[in-house]
Amino acid sequence: MSPFLDVPVSDWILSDEWGFAFFDRFPVSPGHVLVVTRRIVPDWFAASEEERRALMDMVARVKEVLDQTLEPKPDGYNIGFNCGEAAGQTVMHLHIHVIPRYNGDMEDPRGGVRHVIPVRGNYLKS
Repeated sequence: MSPFLDVPVSDWILSDEWGFAFFDRFPVSPGHVLVVTRRIVPDWFAASEEERRALMDMVARVKEVLDQTLEPKPDGYNIGFNCGEAAGQTVMHLHIHVIPRYNGDMEDPRGGVRHVIPVRGNYLKS
C-alpha cells in the first residue's frame, strides 16, 4: 500500500484522471509539492506514457499555482524524482518533487540536482 493514498482529497491542490498534487509533509523548502500517480507504479520507468505526460503537465500547473500563491515568490525550482532504493527512493509509488528555491536558501546552489552525490555537485569547484 502507498502512504500517498492516505492523503485526504481535501489536501490535494490539483488533480486529474492520472494523478494528484499535495504539499509534501516533510518539505525541503516552503511550498514543496509532490505530484503523484493515481495508479500505484513504483517509478517513472514503470509509468505509462500517458501518466508521464500528465504528471509533467501537472508539474507545470503546480508551478503556476505556487508562483501565484507563495510569498515570497520562488526564484527558481528543482524538479525531480528518485527511481529505486540506490537512488534514494523510500516510497515505491511514483512521485515527482516540485521544490521551490529562493535566492539565499543555500550559500552556493550551483550544481542543483547534481548534489545527490555531494562531492560531485559543483563541478566548477574541482
